[in-house]
Amino acid sequence: MNAAVAEPVFEDLLRQLDASGPRYTSFPTADRFVEAFSDGDYKQSLKLRRSGAAAMALPLSLYVHIPFCEALCYFCTSNKTVTKNRDSAAKYLSYMTREVELHIEQLGVGQAVSQLHLGGGTPTFLTDDELRVVMQILHRNFTLKPGGEYSIEVDPRTINTSRLDTLLALGFNRLSFCVQDFSPVVQKAVHRAQSTAEVFNLTEAARQRGFDSIGIELIYGLPQQNSESFDRTLAQVIELRPERIALYAYEHSPERFKSHRRINADKLPSGEIKVCMKSCAVSAFLKAGYVYVGMDHFALPSDALAIAKRQGRLHRNFQGYSAQPDCDLIGLGVSSIGRIGATYSQNARTLDEYYDCLNQGRFPVVRGLALSRDDLVRRAVIMALMCQGEVLYESINLAHLIEFQNYFAPEIASLQKLAAQGLVTLDLSGIQVTAMGWFFVREVAMVFDRYLQTDRTRAMFSKII
Repeated sequence: MNAAVAEPVFEDLLRQLDASGPRYTSFPTADRFVEAFSDGDYKQSLKLRRSGAAAMALPLSLYVHIPFCEALCYFCTSNKTVTKNRDSAAKYLSYMTREVELHIEQLGVGQAVSQLHLGGGTPTFLTDDELRVVMQILHRNFTLKPGGEYSIEVDPRTINTSRLDTLLALGFNRLSFCVQDFSPVVQKAVHRAQSTAEVFNLTEAARQRGFDSIGIELIYGLPQQNSESFDRTLAQVIELRPERIALYAYEHSPERFKSHRRINADKLPSGEIKVCMKSCAVSAFLKAGYVYVGMDHFALPSDALAIAKRQGRLHRNFQGYSAQPDCDLIGLGVSSIGRIGATYSQNARTLDEYYDCLNQGRFPVVRGLALSRDDLVRRAVIMALMCQGEVLYESINLAHLIEFQNYFAPEIASLQKLAAQGLVTLDLSGIQVTAMGWFFVREVAMVFDRYLQTDRTRAMFSKII
């Protein structure tokens, strides 16, 4: 670690601050969504966007959820349907086409899109022809702007170099390889066997083809992991040198996720070993020249995320950090979450309900939230902390017509403890997250979350490690 982030201090803070809390891909968080928010409310938010003076000039972000997987990964917490029935995808895409058409009825054709992400499930469950159908649907109804970020999550087991050519031809410029761990023992324990050579070959092939950014997703805290084996995985990832790295903690929740019941809890690493693994990972990536973007994300200095952080242009949405300008988000597909103006919405979580809504000619939105004035103020503060690492009182005062130090007097008082731990500094102009505090920025943001009033509420979320 660098001089500003000493390892012994970092590990001690990890132990002290290993609390449950949101990842703040939104505020308020999705657990606050209510079923009283209906497809009618969502339709109204789309109408308001279209009628707004700057609506057509404000780009959209699109998220497309492909729920299908051929096999179950035991660590998974995503909304997925495990199937080998290839006909499932064709039916799903026909319904997703209907969902897009409902949006076009409200927004009109040709809304500008600067960010697209295909997630899942396993987006590369789709055949090349089916992926072409997805992109044809989107191109027919939206305008994908040059220079945008168009990404897809990739299971390395489902593609080859020929499929990389297809993805590039379809306009994808960023790939995220879901690796989790290179250890064959760990892979067997979580039912996700894939060869290291395969990932290396695909990464090199993608780099040769000119993809703008290649990401690797890792998880620590999996069964059969230990410090030594994870160090080997870290060394292999550094050798790969992807532009981006996502490092997530596995939290065993068999009461919430059926797939976790397939994992032998006795084989999980202890909390102390998890602290060591995270500390070693952060240290290894920083020494290898990566920038800590925030919330477990690292990027090479030349990557758009790192550049956006340096320039104060970083944003955060339901897909995580983004270098694209802040914009509305349309979520397509089962369980997808969207944001339009001052509203959030989520689609039905089961395929049957998703299909039923569309058969009735209505949006598959089953819950959501219209943000209050207080929500909007707190969202601005939390996102400033998560993305810029600072809150300037004057900017919040002017934008929201409040007196920050009076409005948030209890929160400022609560920050004194974090200030004493060296995570933030406070002065008359605002709040600044320190170099050490960046690694615990979620803990800082949680101070401003008025919904986190009980330990029971906090326990719904993942822990820092």
